[in-house]
Amino acid sequence: MAGKAFNPFEMAQAQFDKVAEQIGLDEGTRELLRNPLRQFHFSIPVRMDDGTVKVFQGFRVQHNDARGPSKGGIRFHPQETVDTVKALATWMTWKCAVVDIPLGGGKGGVICDPHNLSMREQEQICRGWVRQMAKNVGPLNDVPAPDVMTNSQHMLWMLDEYEQISGYKAPGFITGKPVGMGGSLGRTEATGYGVIYTVREALKEKNIDPATTTASFQGFGNVAQYAIRLYNELGGTVVAVSSWDQGDQTSYTFRKTVGVNIDELLAVTDRFGGIDKAKAKELGYEVLEGGAWIEQDVDILIPAALENQVTGETSKKISDKVKIVAEGANGPTTPEADVELERRGIFVVPDFLANAGGVTCSYFEQVQCNMNYFWTREEVLTKLDEKMTTAFKAVSELSRKKKLYMRDAAYAISINRVAQACKDRGWC
Repeated sequence: MAGKAFNPFEMAQAQFDKVAEQIGLDEGTRELLRNPLRQFHFSIPVRMDDGTVKVFQGFRVQHNDARGPSKGGIRFHPQETVDTVKALATWMTWKCAVVDIPLGGGKGGVICDPHNLSMREQEQICRGWVRQMAKNVGPLNDVPAPDVMTNSQHMLWMLDEYEQISGYKAPGFITGKPVGMGGSLGRTEATGYGVIYTVREALKEKNIDPATTTASFQGFGNVAQYAIRLYNELGGTVVAVSSWDQGDQTSYTFRKTVGVNIDELLAVTDRFGGIDKAKAKELGYEVLEGGAWIEQDVDILIPAALENQVTGETSKKISDKVKIVAEGANGPTTPEADVELERRGIFVVPDFLANAGGVTCSYFEQVQCNMNYFWTREEVLTKLDEKMTTAFKAVSELSRKKKLYMRDAAYAISINRVAQACKDRGWC
């Protein structure tokens, strides 16, 4: 893919093709699984606060639902593309399968920038998205959730619109809702905690005490914030985080060799995870260029921002001290970078395993809504830990047994599970 624009869906297909060949998947099943079952492209007209009408482009991709209803977030992003959504939907299929929950992969998005939209305008986009998709989503066939730059308020607007259209209460239609309105305790922490549960297990296998380790994070949104908290509780030290500056339209790495103080940084962070550069300097943080997070002399790297961040070129900047890369983001590592990481013996916890805590807890929320019976935070996080730990051990065991790269082992488990469901249904 060098020499041309990055295409996340091509990357997802390349990862799939590699493992499909390794496990001897038949041609018909390969063709079925490497492409989405359904794609929706639509326009969302919105009357803006100034009285003008602006049309936003929306998407929903349902990659595969052989194992259960499609599941996946809806992201608002100015650089959203259908290829990004297709890739994310594909990865969601493998993510649900690797942690063995009865759901398939879906993903949605709207090309917009919430930074520049009022809450009323964002509400109209949410309701417009549901109006376009109401006949093709629902608690029994496709269950959305929050993603980049969407939150529990967006989900509640979408739920309200769906219930108005359908004429019945359907709290299981969407997850990531506010607690008290059908949301699950523990959901906010789930993705970040899930990343650290897998890091903890990887360190156990390497006989390394978490308290002796250091880490660097890319991103300072919800995933990174909660991952840092749990990692700190295990005794680990975060020396650097990167963050996007909306004013400068660029990213910076904030470094403190004595360790990042999460509460200190949160006090100078906006609701999108953007850290105020000037205030961080006042707090004693060294401000470096955005890509410096990957160059830090640490034990653990956690990319928790967007896709295509660990590339063939940037992977060469990774310190020889790094032992683990845990992918909190979706698709952060390109196939070229995988070659470099595997060559150097760096242990990679692949994205659709490492960050599966979010969809796992979304599944828990869906179950609770459908039962109309809700669990305590401790129950939710205990179940989450069990799911993530079981999945990690299965992937790691297969990796050792078959001498597979961790990403390939995770793919092998997921692809086999989905392929078997398709065969059992008579689809292939």
